[in-house]
Amino acid sequence: MKLWYSPPSPFARKVRVAAIELELAERIELVNTPVVPVKPNPELIPENPLVKVPALETEDGMVLYDSRTICEYLDALAGGGRVFPASGVQRWGALRRQSLGDGILDAGILRRYELVLRPEALRWADWLAGQQAKIHFGLDAAERESGNWGEAFDIGHITIACALGWLDFRFAEYDWRAKRPDLSAWYARVAKRPSMQQTVPTA
Repeated sequence: MKLWYSPPSPFARKVRVAAIELELAERIELVNTPVVPVKPNPELIPENPLVKVPALETEDGMVLYDSRTICEYLDALAGGGRVFPASGVQRWGALRRQSLGDGILDAGILRRYELVLRPEALRWADWLAGQQAKIHFGLDAAERESGNWGEAFDIGHITIACALGWLDFRFAEYDWRAKRPDLSAWYARVAKRPSMQQTVPTA
C-alpha cells in the first residue's frame, strides 16, 4: 500500500496512528506530499482529484480519499472491529467522537488558513471568532466525556488525540488545557502511546 501524506496534517496523522495501532504500518509506503490550498500539487492530482492528503492506494490498486474512509479500510484489512467497534452503542460512540475530533480540526484549519493565507487587511474577525468558538465548545464536550474513556483507543479517541496534538502544534498559544483537567490528563496518557510518539507533526 502507498499513503500520500504531509507531516503537519492531522488527518494524515490519524491514518498513520490507526495503521500503527492495527499493526499495518510496515505494509504502507509513505509518500511525503506537500499540499498548499491555494496551489494544488500537480503530482497528487492523478491520485486524488481533490488534491488533498491523506490518500491511500490499497493493495488492489484502488485509491481511497479521506481519513475516515482510509481508517475504516485499514480496520477491515486488520480483521475488523479493532479501532471501529463492529456494532451497537460502542460503534456509535466511536463514530460520534470521530465527528467531534474532525469538527474541531475543520474549525482549526479554517482558522489557520484565515490567519496564514489571507492578507491581514482582508481577515474577517467574526469568522475567526466563530471558528475559535467551535473549537472551544468541541473541547468542552470532550472534557465532559473524557473522564469515562478509560484505556480504550478507538477511532474516536485517535481523532481527538490528533486534534489536540495539532492544536499544540499550530496554536501553541491557545491553552486548551485550562479548565479541562480530565481531557488534559487523558491526552497526557495517550500521547505516550508508540503510535502517537512516532507521528508527532513537524513543519
